[in-house]
Amino acid sequence: MSKKQVPVHYIHPFHAVIFGGNGDLAMRKIYPALYHRAVDDQFQVDFKLIAITRNAISFADFNAQVSHFIQIATGEDEIPQINSFLSAIQLIHIPENTVDAYAPLFAAIQEAPEWQTVYYLSTPSAAFGEISDTLKKCKLINSASKVVLEKPLGNSLSSSKEIHAQISRSFRENQIYRIDHYLGKETVQNLMVLRFANHLFEQAWSAQHIDSVQITVAESLGVEDRGDYYDKSGALLDMVQNHLLQLLCLIAMEPPNKLLPDDVRNEKLKVLRALRLIDAKQLDKHVVTGQYTRGKVAGKEVSSYLEDIKAYQSNTETFVAIQAYIDNWRWKNTPFYLRTGKRMPKRYSEIIINFKSVLHNVFDENDSIPGNRLIIRLQPEERIELVQMTKVPGPGGYRYKPISLKLDYMDSFSQRLPDAYERLLVDVLRGNQTLFMRQDELEAAWIWIESITSCWYKQGKKNVLYEAGSWGPGDAIMNEHHKWSKSVPGYED
Repeated sequence: MSKKQVPVHYIHPFHAVIFGGNGDLAMRKIYPALYHRAVDDQFQVDFKLIAITRNAISFADFNAQVSHFIQIATGEDEIPQINSFLSAIQLIHIPENTVDAYAPLFAAIQEAPEWQTVYYLSTPSAAFGEISDTLKKCKLINSASKVVLEKPLGNSLSSSKEIHAQISRSFRENQIYRIDHYLGKETVQNLMVLRFANHLFEQAWSAQHIDSVQITVAESLGVEDRGDYYDKSGALLDMVQNHLLQLLCLIAMEPPNKLLPDDVRNEKLKVLRALRLIDAKQLDKHVVTGQYTRGKVAGKEVSSYLEDIKAYQSNTETFVAIQAYIDNWRWKNTPFYLRTGKRMPKRYSEIIINFKSVLHNVFDENDSIPGNRLIIRLQPEERIELVQMTKVPGPGGYRYKPISLKLDYMDSFSQRLPDAYERLLVDVLRGNQTLFMRQDELEAAWIWIESITSCWYKQGKKNVLYEAGSWGPGDAIMNEHHKWSKSVPGYED
C-alpha cells in the first residue's frame, strides 16, 4: 500500500477491453455508460473499445443490439452520434482462453501499445483467473493495465481468497477495481459531503444522538432469468454482503484524514471489523429470512419463487432482515437494520437515520415528540429529506406535525445526472480507487457474513413464507424489536 497517494484527475488514451462483450451487463450498463461519457466529451482523448465474445456474432447484429440499448438508456434516437460511438468498437471472437485465441486481441492493442488498457471482466468469476493468466502469458499486462471485476467475487471467504489469489498472479492490488454500482449513485456519494461538509450533521452523527439506522433495498421483480445464480446465493449473498454492507460502511465510518482512496477504505475496513458477529443464540433474535409465494405485484398475478426457479425443494431466502451492531466508540449499541427482498410492492432503496427524541416535551409532558429522520432515497428517484417537527398554522395552541424538507436532485440541478456506471468507469480510467473495494474489505465482510451462514447450516435455516406483493415476513415488518414498522416510507403509500 503506497504511503503517499496522489489523486489522478486526467484520463489518458485508453483501450477498454470488455470480456463478455455481448452479455446482458455490457449491453444494458457498460456501453450506455461509455456512450454518455463520450458524447458529453468527458474523455477528450483517443480511445478504442474492444468487445470480446465467447460465441460468434456478426458485427451487424452486435451493433444493432448496442444501438438498441443505448436508445433505451438515453430515450433518444441520435443515430449519427450512436454510429460514431459504434465506430470506436472492435468486435473480437475469442472462443477459449489460449495464447493463440488471444492473437487478435494482442494485435488490436499493439496498434497503440502506449495507451492504458482496462480489462473489464463481465464474466462469471470462475473465468477470472484463467483470463488473467492468459493475458499475462500474452504479455498484455503492464504497469498501466487495470482490471475491473464484477460480482459475485466468490460465495464464501475461502472462495473469495481463491479468486484473489488467481487475479493477483497477474495484477497488483492497485490495479484491481472491484465494482459495486451502488457506490456510484449520486446520493450515496453525497453521504460523504452531507456528513463531512455539514457541522450540523457530523456533530450529531453518533449513538449519543441517533436511535437507529435503517438500510432498505426493496425489489418488485422476482429472480427473472437469474434463477441458477440466485438459488446459489440468495438475498444475503446477492445484496447484503456487498451493496448493503458498503452503504453501512459509508454511514458508520470515521472521517478520513483526506479523501484519498486508501484513507477512505481504511476507515471502511475498521467498520467491517467492528461489526458484532452473530452467534447461534442471537440468530433468531437478530435475523429474519423469507421466501416469496404466489401473489400480486402492480395488479398482476405472479408465481412463487419455487415456481420461478423450477426447484420445489429450495430453501434459498429471497428476503432477509438483520439487526446489526457496530462495537466501537461512535456506534456502541446503536442498531443498524439491514433489509432486502424480492417481490415487494414496489422498487425502492433508501437509508433512514432515526434521531433520538428530545428529552423533554415542553408542549405536552404526557406526550413524546417523535425524533427527526434523515431519509436518503437512492432509487428510483434520488433525493434527501429531513423530517422535522413544525407548528401547524392557525390558532389553538402549539399543535405540531412532521414536515419534510426535501432536496430533490432533479429539481435542484438542471443537468442530467450521470448513471452510477458512468461515474465508476470514469474513476477507473482516472485511476481513482476510492469507490472500489479492497481485498481486505471484502474478506472482513465475508467473516461477518459467515458468522450468520454458519449458524444457518448448523440450525437448519427456516424461511418465513410471504406473499409476493407484500412487504415481506410479518416478523420483519411489524415486530417492534426489529423496528420494521409502518413508519418506513413506502408502507403508507
